[in-house]
Amino acid sequence: MRLNVKAFALAVALFWGLALFLVTWWIMLFDGATGEITFLGQIYRGYNISPIGSIVGLVWGLVDGLIGGAIFAWLYNLLASRLASQ
Repeated sequence: MRLNVKAFALAVALFWGLALFLVTWWIMLFDGATGEITFLGQIYRGYNISPIGSIVGLVWGLVDGLIGGAIFAWLYNLLASRLASQ
């Protein structure tokens, strides 16, 4: 079975971007907007626990998920086709 690379990449991008956005707001709901740089803030430039940081995290998550999902689906299709031909 082959994966549709574009559809898989878009699904992963939406999942990761929205997850990062919602987790940021979840943390702000219980701990408040600290503005501290977290581990993800060291990876995603401009991300922190704040309303603006959640938007920055959403954008980074969409981009990162799109690239990661496309690479994963492409690699899966490549390996699946090579293993099926054996």
